[in-house]
Amino acid sequence: MEKIRKGIPGFGALLVALAILILNISLIIRSASAPANPPAVEILFIALGFIAIVVVLKGLIIVQPNYAVVLTFFGKYVGTVKENGLLFVNPLFTQQKVNLRSQSLESAKLKVNDKMGNPIEIAAVILWQIQDTYKVVFDVVSFSQYMINQSEAAIRHLASTCPYDNIEDEHAPVTLRDGGEKVTQLMENELNERLAKAGIIITEARISHLAYSPEIAGAMLQRQQATAIVAARTKIVEGAVGMVEMALELLSKKQIVELDEDKKASMVSNLMVVLCGEKAATPVLNTGTLYQ
Repeated sequence: MEKIRKGIPGFGALLVALAILILNISLIIRSASAPANPPAVEILFIALGFIAIVVVLKGLIIVQPNYAVVLTFFGKYVGTVKENGLLFVNPLFTQQKVNLRSQSLESAKLKVNDKMGNPIEIAAVILWQIQDTYKVVFDVVSFSQYMINQSEAAIRHLASTCPYDNIEDEHAPVTLRDGGEKVTQLMENELNERLAKAGIIITEARISHLAYSPEIAGAMLQRQQATAIVAARTKIVEGAVGMVEMALELLSKKQIVELDEDKKASMVSNLMVVLCGEKAATPVLNTGTLYQ
């Protein structure tokens, strides 16, 4: 469990080290100017002074914004320093810096079968941040490699539980292509669940690449085109039937012309050809009577 530890302001310790250094320099100059050999006590003080300077400098740490320092004492975790600035800690503590900034990871293009068994290619961009320094340092061997492996596993699992689109599964609640925020939420929940052990939190995850695999891409494109054509034709026919119905109703209501069943059928056929044809119809003018 992460424990926040506060350090002592480091400028005081830095001034102490500077004072010891000045004292040592003065002792060295005094010893060098003395005609006889310097006493052993002065030599001892000079040696101890340099040792004290090394100890003080080793205890100084600089913590930058959005960084933390994990401290251990002979293998035992003693805390994490997140306070910014120049600080002083026990010189015997082992220090390990951890980056707390928000980082992004773009996964490789993964080939996986969707819920319907179709091979697809999928990739995602993931924004992540370290939340618990203890778990990152001590619960996983390499949190960066752990992050990559678990992200790929989560993306594969998501792709295998959702269809690519709703052409084969019309009642699918969520599809990869049209899922939008629902797919994003599912991916974020999956990633947060997998990476909680490493102390990593996912702030955002979105699909960056989604396509059918090359071996079936052509066939799937033809199927999508055929589906689109059928849907368009359905709309055209529905509109044409409505227009024909409206035309017959207005002709009958305004008593412009009386049509028997045969002429109604002929008129309906002609109107449907004109309204549903892909090309403009070429009219044929009838200069005789209606029944010629």
